[in-house]
Amino acid sequence: MSAVVFTLSWWLGLYLLARDARKVVLALAAIGLCGFAIVVALDAVRLASVAHTGLLSHLEIYLVAVPGVAWFAVLVELSRPCDSWRARTGELLLVGGVGALALVGAMMAGGVDGPLRPGHVLMFAVISASTLGAMVAALVRPAQPIPVAGVVIVATLFFALGNAILIIPLGLLPSWLALTSTGFDLLLLGVAVALWDAFDEGQALRADMLRSFTGSIVVALLFGGQALIGLAVTPHEATAQTTLTVLLFTSLAIAISVQVLADPLAGMLDWLAWSRSPALRADRAALRHTGAALPLRSADPLDDLDDDTFARLTRRALGHYGDLSKLVASPLTALPMIDERLAARGAPDQPLERANELKAVLADRIARLKPRDGGDFGTTEQWRYYNSLYFPCVVGVRAYAQNTTAAGLDPTARQAWQWLVTEVPQRSLHNWQNAAARLIAADLRGRVAVPTE
Repeated sequence: MSAVVFTLSWWLGLYLLARDARKVVLALAAIGLCGFAIVVALDAVRLASVAHTGLLSHLEIYLVAVPGVAWFAVLVELSRPCDSWRARTGELLLVGGVGALALVGAMMAGGVDGPLRPGHVLMFAVISASTLGAMVAALVRPAQPIPVAGVVIVATLFFALGNAILIIPLGLLPSWLALTSTGFDLLLLGVAVALWDAFDEGQALRADMLRSFTGSIVVALLFGGQALIGLAVTPHEATAQTTLTVLLFTSLAIAISVQVLADPLAGMLDWLAWSRSPALRADRAALRHTGAALPLRSADPLDDLDDDTFARLTRRALGHYGDLSKLVASPLTALPMIDERLAARGAPDQPLERANELKAVLADRIARLKPRDGGDFGTTEQWRYYNSLYFPCVVGVRAYAQNTTAAGLDPTARQAWQWLVTEVPQRSLHNWQNAAARLIAADLRGRVAVPTE
């Protein structure tokens, strides 16, 4: 059962990370899931070992705090009102405070094995109170596109799993019962977080997740099964059992990692093999990313979409303007005007053609936001929508990224970069981009025309 729970948790964590490691929610959920898996594996090794059990118990009590703190941070992120890292200062301090209290509890407990001590109670209290408080905050001021029921489900699973990782080593419940219920909760949690991300991106999920799950189960059986057979036939000698238990979990971790992270690993191999052929590496990366995006396409992506959802998907597509592999999976590739444009130029109806056509449509709509008073750049109010989309999305001006400069930009883009850095708060740019995206979305649906004067 420990191997099954480890497999589920490790796979789910890596799967969420592989979806988009730049998304804070996915990265934090992945840290929690992978941390959970490590604790399950470490606990199994501790129980199989007769030597160093005290050291392993002492190490494990600190690791059990990682999933709970990471999942608390996920809920805090779901209720965070702004995309700016500077706006995360308060949230970072809050998460740091919860982590510090959990660390104090771990120091007081000294180890994960029983009996129940005040340190364990403090850790239970910290994880429970922080999770419930974050759930209330996410419900009161939701800042992410996730239904209320989804917040409750995810928070409940965080609460249950964050406490379960403490309960399992203490032996307060039968091991088989705790592990079985935990495995079910882990599966629900991974699906819930992945569904949130798919909803946010306007993507399908079932085909992609099923393929990843099937591949992980196959490699887990092939590699982990050998270690399980070894455990079953090896005499119950402590050293041998410990060695095979370590081999079991390391084999599972490596096999699943290679399967789930095949795309980035292939990119690393390409870099090693063809370090002097950047064009070849870029072409192979584009093909890999496009292939990975195909299962994320919905069959009927634009059916029954309300205006708010359509505007959010338009904003996402504008943010992915320079990434065809992301645009391939965008629901906007199913717009009727894409069909008309493909037919007009006699192009085949293929995913990459649709993505390129969508990119052209977005470029056209952004260009129509440009004031017609002459010049390529201005700072008056009528330039805001055009500037907020054209320079960051089309030109690639990254004014707020750390250690970026205006080097390599043309004179007009350099002016825009200087203006954004010195005069435009990141929150203001974010608001202008959202407003411009809503205007373009309305134009794409034929509700209102983008002004051309």
